[in-house]
Amino acid sequence: MDLRQRLILTVAILASFVPFLDGSIVNVALPAMVDELGGGIVTSQWVLDGYLLSLSALILLAGSLSDSLGRARVLVAGLVLFGVASVACALAPTAGLLIAARVVQGVGGALLVPSSLAIITSSFSGAAQARAIGLWTGFTGVAFIAGPVLGGALVDTVGWRWIFGINVLPIAITLLLLSRVRGGHEKTSGARVDVIGALLGTLGLAGPVFALIEHERLGWGSPAVLVPLLGGAVLFVAYLLWERRAAQPMLPLALFSVRNFAVGNLATVFVYAALSLGPLVVTLYLQQVVGAPAFLAGFASLPAALIPLFLSGTFGGLAGRYGSRWFMAVGPAIGAVGFLWLLFVQRDFDFWWQMLPGLLIFGLGLTITVAPLTSAILGAIEPARSGIASAVNNAVSRVAGLVAVAFLGAIFGGALDLEAFHRTVIIAAVLLLLGAMTSAIGIQNRASAEKVAVETPQN
Repeated sequence: MDLRQRLILTVAILASFVPFLDGSIVNVALPAMVDELGGGIVTSQWVLDGYLLSLSALILLAGSLSDSLGRARVLVAGLVLFGVASVACALAPTAGLLIAARVVQGVGGALLVPSSLAIITSSFSGAAQARAIGLWTGFTGVAFIAGPVLGGALVDTVGWRWIFGINVLPIAITLLLLSRVRGGHEKTSGARVDVIGALLGTLGLAGPVFALIEHERLGWGSPAVLVPLLGGAVLFVAYLLWERRAAQPMLPLALFSVRNFAVGNLATVFVYAALSLGPLVVTLYLQQVVGAPAFLAGFASLPAALIPLFLSGTFGGLAGRYGSRWFMAVGPAIGAVGFLWLLFVQRDFDFWWQMLPGLLIFGLGLTITVAPLTSAILGAIEPARSGIASAVNNAVSRVAGLVAVAFLGAIFGGALDLEAFHRTVIIAAVLLLLGAMTSAIGIQNRASAEKVAVETPQN
């Protein structure tokens, strides 16, 4: 790489590192937030889902904005928006204002991830591009690992507000470096923004999520629950119908005509819903029931996070050689065994044998799953469409997590205790087994070797 390419890669890594870090750092701070601001499990759900809702609903639109307005311009907008929202989160005096700031943070995060990747793909080619994307992926993985430990340390020392305040420094450095980048971030000629699709998709997701979170407090019979639930469902159907006829759709539904892409994304729904439930309930249980400090609760996530860091490349290579099908079937099944091991957790708690082996087994299953899953999905689509295919899969995984967290209150039954913990890990295990069966039945190794060109329908 020359100096300019190194600078571009550094900008891309820093710009995406911040939202990826934020996605993992918040879990460990939830109990401290609720203790100060109140609201119980509903506040926890909205702090997570407010961010995921705007992020998942807008990440595809952000890709269009990056093409139509220019990648650097969208990246700057995302950095500024994320930074301002982070300061607002750090200063929020009430739970409502914190949640509102988290929604804005999600908008900023949606602008950052596709733009940072787009700058890489437009500035590198061939083997250099593959290496740059690999470095980008590796550093975002570090963000997931560092998040819980760093968050726990901040919560236990200077307070939960600093998990948001700390974002300002890397954002400022990224903006400074970005001001020195020239070229490689121009507009794409003829690109258009699917505004109607963005509005329908956002409202179609927001209504049911609101109903799922608030039904325990208001009741299913409340108009404040029924209207958003039914109205959101209607709007989401309208969103899908609109995407079928849009000239430049935010969600190219034609991609789902490819078997491995469709089946892989269905498996993604099950796997990532489990990933949103299982690790979250472990972190909350350690703090709220066991009474562990935030740092130790975050540190407990390290074993499961380190295994993918060292072995994901190995299993990705094996999937490339032998096909993804059985890795995608065996990996989630092993992960399910890891979650079921957590049923050994009892009131007389012992982390070393009741929880740690399960977390390690889960980490191994996750490692076997993720790289082959990505390979099967992207390998089914021609290279020219891999960017939008990746964005769609990213959005699917975020929506799966969004809906899973929305069900958290119903799963807990109002409060987190040992029985609720056991219910949650059983549900996470069942979801992983559904992902395993979906992959075993639906994924075709032959299809992964034959890249299928998919054309977006035009009016």
